[in-house]
Amino acid sequence: MTTVEEESRTMDHAVEYHDYEFVAELYDSVVPYASRQDVEFFVDAAKSSGGPVLEVGCGTGRVLIPTARAGMRITGLDLSTHMLKVCRERLEQEPADVRRRVRLIRDDMRSFDLGDSFALITIPFRPFLHLTTVEDQLACLSCIRRHLLPDGRFILDIFNPWLELIVADDVGTESEAEPAFTLPDGRRVTRRYKFVSKDRANQVNHLELIYSITHPDGREERLVHAFSMRYLYRFEAEHLLARAGFRVEHLFGDYDKSPFGAKYPGELIFVAKKT
Repeated sequence: MTTVEEESRTMDHAVEYHDYEFVAELYDSVVPYASRQDVEFFVDAAKSSGGPVLEVGCGTGRVLIPTARAGMRITGLDLSTHMLKVCRERLEQEPADVRRRVRLIRDDMRSFDLGDSFALITIPFRPFLHLTTVEDQLACLSCIRRHLLPDGRFILDIFNPWLELIVADDVGTESEAEPAFTLPDGRRVTRRYKFVSKDRANQVNHLELIYSITHPDGREERLVHAFSMRYLYRFEAEHLLARAGFRVEHLFGDYDKSPFGAKYPGELIFVAKKT
């Protein structure tokens, strides 16, 4: 029996992401996600903070579980019941001492109130970009600031906009397939993406992730995950953080802590404190 505590709160509104059950089922096997090099970066940051840690958008526990394994007390917050279900199932396979360090909460990143404070709050791997208005972005940052200890740190991980991709005339065209993967039940999956539209004025891309699944009996299935993302440029994000009451301490361009600009397009990894 798991010792993980899950709390559920009522949502007033939703982000598109959380309704897709099949995304949670496939997520941990998607090759670009499974091979990301960010886990060690976030685990090291958690250990340096001394904890406790809050991960906003914890999903299936890709970062959360290794953090708990490293001895850190961590709270994971996500809006998706499907993602949290997978996270709980993964935690059930962990030793009891790992499970005791974890609390899972279903809540909205724009309006959560946990009655707790944290030495480190993180948003790994893009969930912040699903907030497509400045009002929602500031609401999320305000929640994070309220939950941060006076000397705590906040890490925001977003991608650096790739200008060539932004201006490319590729709306409606499916990408090349990513590396295929096989699920434990024998289903073979390939994934492509497609830009449905590009709202360059508002910096919002509307995309579809297209999963082509071949079942062991030869039956084929096509599943589509539609969502929107708003990209942020470096100085725009810095001004947004300043407006929300944060001061940027470090800006990295990758998880090896190389400086921003050393790689293109690279990452935008902000390490910030309260002003």
